[in-house]
Amino acid sequence: MTMNFFRGVMGGQPAGPQPTGAETIHKLCDRVASSTLLEDRRDAVRALKSLSKKYRLEVGTQAMDHLVHILQTDRSDSEILGYALDTLYNIICNDEEEEQDESEDMAAAPPLSGKHKNVPVSDENAQKQEEDLGVLFTDKFLGDSENVTLLLTLLEEFDFHVRWPGVKLLTALLKNQCNQVQGVILVSPMGVSRLMDLLADSREVIRNDGLLLLQQLTKGNAAIQKIVAFENAFERLLDIITEEGSSDGGIVVEDCLLLLVNLLKNNSSNQNFFKEGSYIQRMKPWFEVGDDNSGWSAQKVTNLHLMLQLVRVMVSPVNSPGATSSCQKSMYQCGLLQQLCTILMATGVPADILTETINTVSEVIRGSQINQDYFASVNAPSNPPRPAIVVLLMSMVNERQPFVLRCAVLYCFQCFLYKNQKGQGEIVATLLPSTIDANSISAGQLLCGGLFSADSLSNWCAAVALAHALQDNLTQKEQLLRVQLATSLGKPPVSLLQQCTNILSQGSKVQTRVGLLMLLCTWISNCPIAVTHFLHNQENVPFLTGQISENLGEDERLVQGLCALLLGICIYYNDNSLENYTKEKLKQLIEKRIGKENFVEKLGFVTKHELYSRAAQKPQPVFPSPEQMLFDHEFTKLVKELEGVITKAVHKTSEEEKKEEEVKKTLEQHDSIVIQYKDLIRDQDTQIQELREQVSTLSLNSEQMHNQIIQQQSQIQQHKDQYNILKLKLGKDSQGLSSSQGLSSSQGEGAHVNGLHSEELSQLREEVEELRRQHTLQHTQLSDKDSLINTLRCGAAAQTAEGGAGGSDNTDLLGEVESLRSRVQAQCAEISQLQTERQELIRRAEAVSSAPASSSESSADTVKVSELESRLAAQTTETERLKEECRGLREGHAGLEQQLASAQSTVAIEQTEKTKLQQEVQESKKEQDDLLMLLADQDQKILNLKQRLRDLGETIEDEDELDARDQFGEDDDDDDDEEEDEENND
Repeated sequence: MTMNFFRGVMGGQPAGPQPTGAETIHKLCDRVASSTLLEDRRDAVRALKSLSKKYRLEVGTQAMDHLVHILQTDRSDSEILGYALDTLYNIICNDEEEEQDESEDMAAAPPLSGKHKNVPVSDENAQKQEEDLGVLFTDKFLGDSENVTLLLTLLEEFDFHVRWPGVKLLTALLKNQCNQVQGVILVSPMGVSRLMDLLADSREVIRNDGLLLLQQLTKGNAAIQKIVAFENAFERLLDIITEEGSSDGGIVVEDCLLLLVNLLKNNSSNQNFFKEGSYIQRMKPWFEVGDDNSGWSAQKVTNLHLMLQLVRVMVSPVNSPGATSSCQKSMYQCGLLQQLCTILMATGVPADILTETINTVSEVIRGSQINQDYFASVNAPSNPPRPAIVVLLMSMVNERQPFVLRCAVLYCFQCFLYKNQKGQGEIVATLLPSTIDANSISAGQLLCGGLFSADSLSNWCAAVALAHALQDNLTQKEQLLRVQLATSLGKPPVSLLQQCTNILSQGSKVQTRVGLLMLLCTWISNCPIAVTHFLHNQENVPFLTGQISENLGEDERLVQGLCALLLGICIYYNDNSLENYTKEKLKQLIEKRIGKENFVEKLGFVTKHELYSRAAQKPQPVFPSPEQMLFDHEFTKLVKELEGVITKAVHKTSEEEKKEEEVKKTLEQHDSIVIQYKDLIRDQDTQIQELREQVSTLSLNSEQMHNQIIQQQSQIQQHKDQYNILKLKLGKDSQGLSSSQGLSSSQGEGAHVNGLHSEELSQLREEVEELRRQHTLQHTQLSDKDSLINTLRCGAAAQTAEGGAGGSDNTDLLGEVESLRSRVQAQCAEISQLQTERQELIRRAEAVSSAPASSSESSADTVKVSELESRLAAQTTETERLKEECRGLREGHAGLEQQLASAQSTVAIEQTEKTKLQQEVQESKKEQDDLLMLLADQDQKILNLKQRLRDLGETIEDEDELDARDQFGEDDDDDDDEEEDEENND
C-alpha cells in the first residue's frame, strides 16, 4: 500500500524496482523546488508531511530549505502553508505524545523477526536519537534568525490550518533551544504582542496551545516576563481561570497557573505589578471549600496545589522584605489569610493539600505582626475549642503523622515566632508554674512532652521549636530558667535546663542530642545568667570536655562540634560570677584536657558537615528523610556568627581581654558623649529653625511697613501739591483785599493794624508751643538713638565673643529699622511744616473773612482749607500708628537679637564681623552729630522767634532759654523762607 501511494504521488510505473524512502523524498523535494503549478507543489508538500514521521532524518536533511522557501513565497495559499508547518513540526518536535503514537503504530504492525522482545532497549536508544535529531534540526532552522521572524508573521494569519501548526512549531523550537528563540523574539518588533494575541483567540485549541507556548517562552527570562505581564497577561489569565471553574477546572486552569508562577517567581517587578493591580484580592475565591471535602479529583488537587504555590511565590522569604510585607498586609486585608486558615481547620482535606496549606500560611504570617496575631486567635472547630497552634503541635509530636506534615507544622511554628516577641512570651508563659492549667493542653506542655519522648524526631522538632521561642529574646531566656519539671514521685523537681543536660549525658540517639545541643546553645547565647546556671551544675563542664576530647566515629563528630560550640559560648558570654568557672579557668581547662588547636578543629566539624550547607540555604525545613533532619536554618546563622568570636576568645590571653574591656568601656563612654552632642546639636537645629521662621516673619512685616510708608509718602506729596495750589490762590485774594482796604479811612486802618498785632502775638505763642512739643519729641528720639547705640555696642561685643553666624541677618534688619526711623522722622518734619503753614493759612483766611467785602472765591477757598485740615489730621493719625509699629518692630528685633546670640553660642569667632559692627557704631555717632547740628539750628530758630516776641513786647523767661538748649529740632530751610514772607506781608 505504501509503495502504491509513492507511485501515485510520483507518477511512476508499477513494474520495476521499488524506490527507497530517501529516493522518494529526493524526488518530492525536486517537485517542490521546480514545479510552477501551485497544485503540484501542494501535493508534494502533502506527501512530505506524510513521510516526515517515518523518515524524519531524510525529510529534515533534504526538505527543510524547500519548506522554508514555501513559507516565504506561497503566502497566499493557506493549505500549502499548513502542510509545510506540519512537516517542520514533525521533524523538529520531540513530543512524547507523538513518539507514543508512533510506538503504538509500530506495535500494531506484525513483528518482522523473532527479536521483538528487545524492543524496550531499542526504543530507549531510538528516543535518544530522536531527541538529538530534534536539536539538530532546530539548530538548522535557527541558523537564519529571519525564520523565527517569518514564523511570528505567520501567526497573524487567522486561518486555523496556518495558526495552529505555527503555534506548535514555535513551541517545539522553544523546547529544544529556548534561549536562542527567546533572544530572537525579544528583539522582534511586536513579537511578544503577537503571541499574547493567542490568548484572545476564540478557538480553544489555539488558546490552550498558546498557553503552552507562553509557558516555554517565559522560562528564565525576566525581560520577556515583564513584557508579557505588561501586555495585560494577569487580567487575561485570571479571567480564563474564572471561566474554566477555578480550582474545579480542567488542565487549562493548570496551564494558566503554571504560566502565572513563571511570571511571578523571582520577579519583583511583576510581583509589585500583581499586587498594585489588586489581583491578590481575586485569588480569595479560589480557596473557598465546603463542609464535605471528600472525593476531590486529581485535577482539583493539582490546581489547588498550584494556587497555593502562587500565594507562596508572592510572600516567599527570598523576596525583598518590603515587598513581602506589603503582600502579607494585602492578603490579610482581603481575607485571603482567613480563607487559608479555614482550609487548615477543615475536615476531609487531602493530606498533600493540607501540608501545602500549612506551608503557605507559614509564609503569609512570617514576620508580619498583625498576621501572627490573627493566627494566634484562630481556634479549631473542636469541643472544647482549641487554638490552632496547639492542634498543629499535637500533629508535630505525633510520630504516626506523615513526615512532611510534621516538617510543615514545625515550619509554621517557626514562622509564627519569627520576629514575634509577643508570641514568644505567650509560648514560654505556658511553661511557667503560675500559668499552667491542668484542665487543658497547652503549647508548652506539648513541647516538653515531645522534648522527652521516646521518638527522636519528636525530640528534635520540640527542641528546635522551643529554641525559636527564645531566638533573640533575652527576657524569655531568663524566664525559661524558672521552669521546673517533676521527674518522678518522691524526687525534687529539676529545672528544664538541668533535665536537658541529664538527657545528653544518658547517651541517647544522635538526632536527639543534636536537637538538645542546639536548644542549649540558643538558650545560653547572649545570656550571662543562663551561662551561670549552666555552669553551676558541676557535672556539665566535665561532660563537655570529655565529649570533645574523645576520638569517636564519624556519626559522633557533629555532637563533638556542638559540644565545643556550647563550651565556647560558656567562655564568650561568661560574666566571671562563678569563681571556679571564670573565663580564664575555662580556657586553662581546655588547654590542659583538649588543647586549643584540637578544640578549634572540633568546633569546625559543625560547619563542615554536609547537611549544614543545605539547612543554611532557606528557612523551610525540607529533608529527604527523617534521619537527615539535623540542622535548623536559624541555628546555622548562630553558628556562623559565633564560630569566629569563640575561636578568638579561646586564643586570647588575660591581658588582651583586659585591654579589650578597657577599649569597650572607652567606646561606650565615647558613644554616650557622641549621643549627648547629637542631642545638643538637634536641639540647636530646632532653635535655629524657629529663629529663622521668626526672622522671616519679621522681614515680611518690615516689608509690609515699608510699602505702607511709600504709600504714605505719596499721599503726603499729593497733600503738599494741593496745599501749594491753595496757598497761591489765597495769596492773590489777600493782596486784592489789602489794596481795597487801603482806600478806607485812617481810623479803620489803625483798628485793623491793632487787630493784626494781637493775632500775630497769639500765632507766635502757638508756634512757640508747637516748637516746644517738637523739642520734646526730638529729645525723646535722641534718647532712643543713644540707647540704640549702646545696644549695638553691647551686641558687637557679644557677637565678637560668640560668633556672628547670624550677623548678616541682624545687619539687614538694623538697616531696615533705621531706614524706617529716618522716614518717620522726615514725615514728622513735613507734618510740622504743614501744621505751621496751616496756622498761617488759617490766620490769613480769618483776615480775609473779616473784610467787609468778601467774594465767593474766598468762601470756596475756606471750604478747601477745611478739607485740607481734615486730611492733615488723618495723616497725623496714620503717622502716629506707623510710629507705634516701628517701636514694636524695634522691640521684636531686640528680642530676636538676643535669641540668635544664645542659639549660636558654639560658632567660631569671626573678627571681620567686629569691624563691620564698629563701622555701624561710627555711622550712628555721625548720625548723632548730624542730629546735634540740627538741634543747634533749631535753637537758633527759637532764639529768633523769641527776639521777635521781645520786639512785640512779650516777656520771655530764662527757663525757655535753658529748655531751648536741650531741644532737638530738624533743619527746614523752607520755614525760614516762610517766616521772611510773613514779615514782609506784615
